[in-house]
Amino acid sequence: MNFAAAFREPMPGISPEVYGEADFRAVAEIVYASSGNVLPDGKAMLVYSRLAPLVRETGSGTFANFVELIRNDLDMQDRAVAALTTNHTFFYREAHHFDHFESKVRPELVRQLECNKPVRLWSAGCSSGEETWSLMMALLGTDRMNARRMAGRDLRVLASDLAPHALRKAEAATYSAKDLKAVPSDLAQAWAHIEGDTATIDDLPRSVVRFRLLNLLGDWPMSGRFDTIFCRNVMIYFDQPTKERLVARFAEVLAPGGHLYIGHSERVTGPAANVLDPVGPTIYRRRNA
Repeated sequence: MNFAAAFREPMPGISPEVYGEADFRAVAEIVYASSGNVLPDGKAMLVYSRLAPLVRETGSGTFANFVELIRNDLDMQDRAVAALTTNHTFFYREAHHFDHFESKVRPELVRQLECNKPVRLWSAGCSSGEETWSLMMALLGTDRMNARRMAGRDLRVLASDLAPHALRKAEAATYSAKDLKAVPSDLAQAWAHIEGDTATIDDLPRSVVRFRLLNLLGDWPMSGRFDTIFCRNVMIYFDQPTKERLVARFAEVLAPGGHLYIGHSERVTGPAANVLDPVGPTIYRRRNA
């Protein structure tokens, strides 16, 4: 692309001469190595617009200087990667996943809890939390007394993302009331408190969720296995080898009979296909053996 033409009106303190193709390529390489996200050429302007505030904040003056900074300063590198991640999501996205979870998976999880067995769920790449809270509402159901019993047992939900700003919104659990329109009305009434145009998720589901900053390509400090993992529309930004490695890792931490839900355009391929069986549209179950 023509970088000089694209950035004739830069942000204050940054001239068009300080961002070129070499800078974009360097940023793309760092982001890929750090997070697995692939930045195609068409994302050059997005990289400029999202990183320019950090270039200015750090006093780097040029993107070349900023690139050198994030090569050596891992905290700033994490901030740059987080700034370049996409956090688009919404409540009850791909609703068939929650329908399947509620009808096919939830009954067994309830039985496990009633038998004093642990239940572990993971919303991997939870973004701003809409997926996590949709999953919690589907799990707890509309009977608040029963939900309290479930929450009082060995139930834990992990919600992770590599973007701190997304996690802050997810943990705050406050949204525009209109954002919950896709949630079944009985679940929304049970678990969302609406005041004017604002909706806040109830304290009970919030009590069992733990939000953690986590890069899916890094180390996973969790012990034990998960009964259900949601990782949807995260891998669309990865290349095929990265997708296959990540899904294989998910398969390793899924309990036998556990379920993996992925995005509508994603598929399980590679080694994980030997242990994960499709049981619905972009829904997979780990074999018992």
